[in-house]
Amino acid sequence: MRLPRLWAAAALLLAGCVATPIIVLGPNAPQDDLSAQLALDAAINSDPPRTGNRITLLRDGSETFPAMFAALQQAKDSINLEYYIFQDVHFDGQSIAELLRRKLRQGVAVNIIRDGYGSRNTDPAFLDRLKQEGAAMLVYHPLDAAAMLKLENPNDRDHRKIMLIDGRVAFVGGINLDRVYENKPDPIHDPAPTSARQAYWTDTDARIEGPAVADLQRLFMDNWQRQQGPAMAARTYYPPLAAVGTETVRIIGSAPRQDRPLYYATLLMAIHAARHRVSLGTGFFVPTHQQREELAATARRGIDLRLVLPSLSDVPQTLAAGRAGYGDLLEVGARIYEIQGMVLHSKFATIDGVWTTVGSSNLDRRSVVFNNEVDAVVFGRPTAAAAEALFDRDVARSKQITLAAWSQRPFSEREREFMARFWQFLM
Repeated sequence: MRLPRLWAAAALLLAGCVATPIIVLGPNAPQDDLSAQLALDAAINSDPPRTGNRITLLRDGSETFPAMFAALQQAKDSINLEYYIFQDVHFDGQSIAELLRRKLRQGVAVNIIRDGYGSRNTDPAFLDRLKQEGAAMLVYHPLDAAAMLKLENPNDRDHRKIMLIDGRVAFVGGINLDRVYENKPDPIHDPAPTSARQAYWTDTDARIEGPAVADLQRLFMDNWQRQQGPAMAARTYYPPLAAVGTETVRIIGSAPRQDRPLYYATLLMAIHAARHRVSLGTGFFVPTHQQREELAATARRGIDLRLVLPSLSDVPQTLAAGRAGYGDLLEVGARIYEIQGMVLHSKFATIDGVWTTVGSSNLDRRSVVFNNEVDAVVFGRPTAAAAEALFDRDVARSKQITLAAWSQRPFSEREREFMARFWQFLM
C-alpha cells in the first residue's frame, strides 16, 4: 500500500525544474492610487475587470464554513467545487457529504474537481457515496502509475479553491475543504503547538456576488474540459448577473507552463506601483529572486512594507527557506511578523488602501511555475479597508522579527536555512 505513494512523492520531487519568468516593470503611473492600479491592470489585460460586485472577506473556518454551508443549502440548480484538498468537512453537526447528497436528490447538479496529490488522503467511501447519488467527479493528474507516466511534469497540480453555487455566488481564497479548519484554538493548554495538523489554522476567503462570478465559472469549466471530465448535467451555469455592489474585480486563473503567469505579473506590478503601504500575508514565503528584489526595492524607497508570515507549517522546510531571506528585507526597513500559536495559510495582500488580492497563490516559485491557481484582485476601498483590519489582527497575534534578533539566531537555525536553499526551487 505504501509503495505507490512513495513512488508518487518521489516523482513530484524529482520532476524537472522550470524557469521562473522575468517580468519587465514600468514606471509608476502619475494618477491617484486607485486610478494608478486600474491603469496597470489595463496595461496587462486586454479585457476590462468586472464592475458591480459585492465582496465579503471571511476569516478562518469559523467564518468561512458557516457562509459556505448557508450558500450550499440555498442551491437550486448547480454546485461546482474545485479544491486541492477535498474532504468531508463539518459545520454545526452537519457534513458537506450529507448536504451535497441531499442537494443531488433535489435535482441540483454537483460537479467536483479535486487534485490527485492534495486529495490523496480523502476517504474513498465519502467519494463513493457522492458518486452513487450522481455527482460528477474529475481527478486532476491522478497519482496512479499509468496516469503519471502520461504527465509531462507530475509537479503540475491544481491548487485552486473555488466554490460556485447556481452560477451566482462564489467562494475563492486559501481555504481548502479540509478538516484542519475545524480545529479549535487552545491557547491555555497548547500555547505553542508543534503539530501543524492539530493546530488552529488561520486563513482568508472571499465570498463574491456579481458579474465576476461568471469568470470563476469559466475557469472551472475550462479546466473540466481540458482534463476531459465526464459529461455534466445540463444546467444554467451562466445566469444573467446584474450589478449588486460597488467593487471592481479581476479574476486571474494561472496555469502551469505559462510563459508569463498573469497573477505573478499583476502582483509584481502592483507592488512596484505602491506609494504608501504594502501589507502581505502568505502561508508559504519562498519568493523568487525577482519577488525578493521587488520587495526590497519597495522598502528601500520608503514604502511601509509589512509581511505576516508563519512560524508553524505543515511543510517545515519552507520556514527555513523563507527565514534565510529575512536579513536583506530587514536591513532595508521591511517589517516582518511571524504569527504565533497557529498555522498561517492565508494568501492575501492589500496595497495603498485601494488594491486587494485574495486567492490560492503563495509567495513562492511553486505557485508561479507548477500550480493551477486562482486569485481575485479587488479594486476598491471597502475591501481594502476590511483586508487591512484582518492584517492588523494578524499583526496583533504575531511576534515581530527584528534585525538584531535575526542576526543573533543560533547556528542550528542557520544550518537548516542553508540546507533548505538546496530544495528551494521545488517549494
